[in-house]
Amino acid sequence: MKNDFAEKTPLFYARVVGYSLVLLALIAVYANFFVLAGLIIPGDGAATAANITANELSFRLAIASFVIVLVLDIIISWALYVLLKRVDQNLALLAAIFRLVYSAILGAAIFNFLNVLQLLKEGVALETSQLQTQVMLLMDAFSNGWIIGLVFFGIHLLLIGYLVFKSGFMPKVLGILVMLAGLGYMIDSFANILLANYADYEIVFVLIVAIPGAIGELALGIWLLLRGKKIPAIEPIKTINEGGVSL
Repeated sequence: MKNDFAEKTPLFYARVVGYSLVLLALIAVYANFFVLAGLIIPGDGAATAANITANELSFRLAIASFVIVLVLDIIISWALYVLLKRVDQNLALLAAIFRLVYSAILGAAIFNFLNVLQLLKEGVALETSQLQTQVMLLMDAFSNGWIIGLVFFGIHLLLIGYLVFKSGFMPKVLGILVMLAGLGYMIDSFANILLANYADYEIVFVLIVAIPGAIGELALGIWLLLRGKKIPAIEPIKTINEGGVSL
């Protein structure tokens, strides 16, 4: 029996990556900037706890959004590997592994949000100040996990950008944009780790990540959606067996 996925054209995988990247971007923007940014007040556990309690459904929707992002990340890892393994199979596999490691770290970080909900529901035995401190510790644990995860994500983008650059069937400038996005994520993450006064320069590092990241990743997704049909089909590999030649 033939494998249906093996018979899919490059356009199929290009569209899988393209639609997934665009959808992922929209969901991530909603969860981060439309929900969490309004609920989390840095350094103010009382306000953060009160916001989450008063907007529990929105907070839960943000958690669900991050879970969907994880699913999309896995799909993107798989489809990009299929598209780019013809350029360099080992590097394409390594890129997929780095994105999956990032997804695993992000998944572990998301557990902190569920712990926040449980704490706010069952933390009546704690003093109010203790409860608020625990909430902020859990929110910070999510952020710290994401910072570490973005190092792996940045390496993933560097590898993907290189493969796009070397592919011969995708624009070199697209590969450069994706590599710049990966470099931006890595610079921001290591700045967070190394600089004690990172907060003083946070807006600068956010711009280093936000602008190249948005341009690079969205450019890749949009190009694959609009121009993915230009990716040539993979020629069948001939293998010689004892019984003859098979395609």
